[in-house]
Amino acid sequence: MNRALWTSLAAIGTAQALKIPDRLRQNGRFEWEDLFRTGGMPSSHSAGVVSLATYVGLKNGASSISFSLAALLSLIVMYDAMGIRRHAGMIASEVNQLEDVLVKLTEQHPPHVHRKDKELEERLGHLPEEVLGGAAIGAAIGWLSYVTEFPRHRRRKVWISFIRKSLYTLSSRTVQ
Repeated sequence: MNRALWTSLAAIGTAQALKIPDRLRQNGRFEWEDLFRTGGMPSSHSAGVVSLATYVGLKNGASSISFSLAALLSLIVMYDAMGIRRHAGMIASEVNQLEDVLVKLTEQHPPHVHRKDKELEERLGHLPEEVLGGAAIGAAIGWLSYVTEFPRHRRRKVWISFIRKSLYTLSSRTVQ
């Protein structure tokens, strides 16, 4: 079993499940597709990548290449969620409003006809606080996955080993 992968999937699932109460308040009902929608609080993308980075960092040390890759992936995904995807959602909102105006104009001028197409999805990206919320959930789940990986009697040895690895890495960098 690839524990890092399962940790990320658990974080994504948890973040998506935490969106349900908010959707219930908005719509008054639960729909299964709500579990797979993008946007909203917390960011499941952020939760997934941060849980991966946290787990890998604790497991392999902060100086490992695998942690560096996971941390860089986290930064890219979170930046994308707040930037490009959020702006794409804002553009989709504008396009939907333009289509509403176009429908009204064609109703006022009978020779012209316009059928309204399916609206574009507007909740694509995230606000910074939604990304931060997802990152906090991801960090907690990554830590929890790491802590529960070992039997209780080995946990102390694991933490001591992690601290030694981290201190060794720091001391070897300061000497150079």
